[in-house]
Amino acid sequence: MPQYLISFNDGAMGHIPEADFPAVGKAAAAAVLEAIDAGVFIFGGGLLEPPSTTIAATDGRITAGPNPAHRDFIGGFTIVEVPDREAAHRWAAKIAAACRCAQDVREFMPLPPAVAARLSKA
Repeated sequence: MPQYLISFNDGAMGHIPEADFPAVGKAAAAAVLEAIDAGVFIFGGGLLEPPSTTIAATDGRITAGPNPAHRDFIGGFTIVEVPDREAAHRWAAKIAAACRCAQDVREFMPLPPAVAARLSKA
């Protein structure tokens, strides 16, 4: 079954008054619990601010700070496993309402056969 990344960019919740964040957190948790109960939730969470980012280079060096080539950063995400894009859109709409911000929906590519086979044995 396909998996979908439902996400929003860092700063997408900037329009929400600070006093409303407890209610947003409660609504977001309720949406995640609903996805867990429906058996579609794989993983998700909010991410710390971009300045906390580190970069692992191809030579193994680790540097601080976000990649200067990137302009957008994911603020939070949920991964769901559902039969089709329509179902992913329904979950994204629930999450968007809970988080009070629009959500991007992207389908993951299928796993390479060797990886899928290994996971099926795990």
